[in-house]
Amino acid sequence: MKQVVVRNRQTVFKAGVFKLETEEITLENGVDTHVHILRHPGAAAIVPMLDAGTVVLIRQYRHAMGGFVWEVPAGTLDGADADPLACAQRELVEETGYRGGHFENLGVIAPSPGYSDERIHIFLASGLTLERQNLDKDEVLHVHAKPFDEAMKMAGNGEIVDAKTIAALFFAKRRLSGR
Repeated sequence: MKQVVVRNRQTVFKAGVFKLETEEITLENGVDTHVHILRHPGAAAIVPMLDAGTVVLIRQYRHAMGGFVWEVPAGTLDGADADPLACAQRELVEETGYRGGHFENLGVIAPSPGYSDERIHIFLASGLTLERQNLDKDEVLHVHAKPFDEAMKMAGNGEIVDAKTIAALFFAKRRLSGR
């Protein structure tokens, strides 16, 4: 099988952690085309379990969505914590005030593979102890403990719309049910 050949790559725009690139490529079928890729360093998302039946969710203001969105805690990989586990541990405390005693890697998702290389590493956190929340100055969020079954219903009925949260809850349900 032939490989895709990248003939040219150019950075079009940079902002924060994002970089927009355009590439001229030759596909394995010989067709030449242009693609635009939103480069992202990746992220870690955490499903924090207070006990076997209670999950910690956040309701965070997301300006792009025009209001508050239900989510699991998450954060962007960067510099000192490019390791997904280190990022997950840091973000859990920052956003919820809980420190996880045990983290289990549940998998990785690609939320928008048609135009972005972002990968989100999903962790299940247990053995939580409450410390002190330490939000970034531009974060507005509220922490909620919910029965896990209720969170799954929220994901199924459209109350939770965040894709990483829906995937993370699905991964956690599969793990918690022993499958």
